[in-house]
Amino acid sequence: MRILLSIISLSFCLLVSCDSKKSTPKAETISYPFFVGTYTTKDSKGIYKYELNEDGTFKEIGLQAITESPSFISLSADKTHLVSGNKLDPKNGTLSSFKIQGDSLIPQNVMDSGGVNPCHVTINKDNYVLASNYVNGSLGLLHLNEEGLLSNVLNVQQHTGKGITPRQEGPHAHSSYFVPNSDEIIAIDLGTDQLWFYKIDKESNTLQPSEPKVLNLPEGAGPRHLTFHPNNKWIYVLNELNNTVSKIERLGEHQYELKESITTIPKDFTEASYAADIHISSDGEFVYISNRGHNSIAIFKTDSDDGSLTLLGFESTRGDFPRNFSLSPNEDYVIVANQHTDNLVSYKRDAKTGLLTFVDEIKSPTPSCILFQ
Repeated sequence: MRILLSIISLSFCLLVSCDSKKSTPKAETISYPFFVGTYTTKDSKGIYKYELNEDGTFKEIGLQAITESPSFISLSADKTHLVSGNKLDPKNGTLSSFKIQGDSLIPQNVMDSGGVNPCHVTINKDNYVLASNYVNGSLGLLHLNEEGLLSNVLNVQQHTGKGITPRQEGPHAHSSYFVPNSDEIIAIDLGTDQLWFYKIDKESNTLQPSEPKVLNLPEGAGPRHLTFHPNNKWIYVLNELNNTVSKIERLGEHQYELKESITTIPKDFTEASYAADIHISSDGEFVYISNRGHNSIAIFKTDSDDGSLTLLGFESTRGDFPRNFSLSPNEDYVIVANQHTDNLVSYKRDAKTGLLTFVDEIKSPTPSCILFQ
């Protein structure tokens, strides 16, 4: 009888133990969805979606929207809508709006960008939209309403001037930015080697030039993109044509001064290269730059006293023409889009040293812009 009771007791314990194991919830895995804008000149059909897993590996979600050459994409203030700049042809420029719904992008409307070949789009907290039109060098102002519909062009500012290189035969607006904690706007013009300054007049829905109107950069620099240091005092401008990064100091409202410019590629590298994209870590410690041609990510350390940059080294992008890259939302990883080799590459980022270590890669057709959701 005692033996029978012991067997029954043991069986009950085993059943309870098994049930307990079955009921133990599995640890949730974290993944970060992101969209990829592309050029539809080869196999791409539009905007694609992927996920970055917590271990840095990729998962492909698939095609989200069929649209022609959505080379740059941006999110609305509440992240419920996406706007793309569409590079259609040398005589046209449009923006397309989409509603983000699950793993699909629902087309909303298509509007004129206020110029030709919009290569950069940015949206502020009030859903004002700025389109930088490269071919004719203009800055278009639009608005995105709560339903995700783009307005007609509200205002256009036309840049004037030219530079000293064959690529600078006229103005080429390449990107624009809303200055953090300010109502200022900085537009970058590759063709004129200048930063242009504006404000939005909300009553008239127009862009109003500030005074001074421009800041001159070194001749032939070809400024392309910028990133703001978290202290909002230093700005790092990436120059495509002479492969340099310029440190700009913000002295006050609409008061800026060029401090220094340093190379983004090795001094002994003699082949063609074009600096492409720039980002800074949220702690302000490290600046990352992509080089097309040298096919690398240049890693710089910032000086906490004066904001100067010190080169730490280069990481191969494991592909050709790294047009765009992005830090993951938790900044544990860096994702690079290699346009000419149709691949995305992930790197583990060391938050203490700033250095990168390869993790994974995945095919992606003609990628040109990475946008975490």
